[in-house]
Amino acid sequence: MSTLAANAPGATGGGLADVAASEATLRRFLHGLPGVDQVGLESRAATLGTRSIKTTAKAFAIDLAISMIDLTTLEGADTVGKVRSLCAKGLSPDPGDRTAPQVAAICVYPDMVATAKDALRGSGIQVASVATAFPSGRAGMPVKLADTAEAVAAGADEIDMVIDRGAFLSGRYLEVFEEIRAVKEACRRPDGSSAHLKVIFETGELQTYDNVRRASWLAMIAGADFIKTSTGKVAVNATPPVTLLMLEAVRDFRAATGTQVGVKPAGGIRTTKDAMKYLVMVNETLGDDWLSPHWFRFGASSLLNDLLMQRQKLRTGRYSGPDYVTVD
Repeated sequence: MSTLAANAPGATGGGLADVAASEATLRRFLHGLPGVDQVGLESRAATLGTRSIKTTAKAFAIDLAISMIDLTTLEGADTVGKVRSLCAKGLSPDPGDRTAPQVAAICVYPDMVATAKDALRGSGIQVASVATAFPSGRAGMPVKLADTAEAVAAGADEIDMVIDRGAFLSGRYLEVFEEIRAVKEACRRPDGSSAHLKVIFETGELQTYDNVRRASWLAMIAGADFIKTSTGKVAVNATPPVTLLMLEAVRDFRAATGTQVGVKPAGGIRTTKDAMKYLVMVNETLGDDWLSPHWFRFGASSLLNDLLMQRQKLRTGRYSGPDYVTVD
């Protein structure tokens, strides 16, 4: 067990069941987590970002990164045709090379889940849906739960919810905890199975690294299957230091509870070089256990095109340029 996990208030016997018994106990736990060393965190993230991946290992890493992408369209102008086109790209990212792996998931609004589900039937690609009044989270619980239930009923395999940042920043931690628990319950299907729940913090709005650590532990205690940095709809999205902090949190949470939780950085990850930095960070912090689409995802649709161009460069020795890949 890590030092952080061992010293966490309420982490007796490797469990955290009593932490959310009241607002007071939850606050005591979250504010009892060790403070984040900003200089140390940013220095380590920068150091890991200088590592390079070469030749055969790079080819493997590119394919792994492709297989970890949540290919996304979340626009007011989304149409059935656009969603079907995105699904086709997810199924066959490079029509000229059938060895290119499929993406991990297609992410859409709830009203497009049925379309995506039909287009991806039998492929193994997951259908993810944003919910809970994405991206602002500014809605009452009945609306958020209805949003989630609609997506699950339509066949969503995964739900990406956004926390109430206003409640969190106001210190109403139990309210956020109960919201996550309620959405988790709304992910349950009639047969007893559940859609996986990704909890989005919108880290660019959380102001401090300490708040990111607290949000990570809060979401995991509440039952998140994944913790996710951002919606991609604000000025500051995923950054290496924030992602590293979240990777450390899932590592320490597993040490404390035995439960493994995934991580998804989203927004602003556009190049193969960016993706390689994140994969190195995962490997160095968590090891092989998390180097899988089951436990790590990229919320970065524009990343796919650059990965495909770099993949062809390794295969043929030349760049094809942006016209080689389909436009999202």
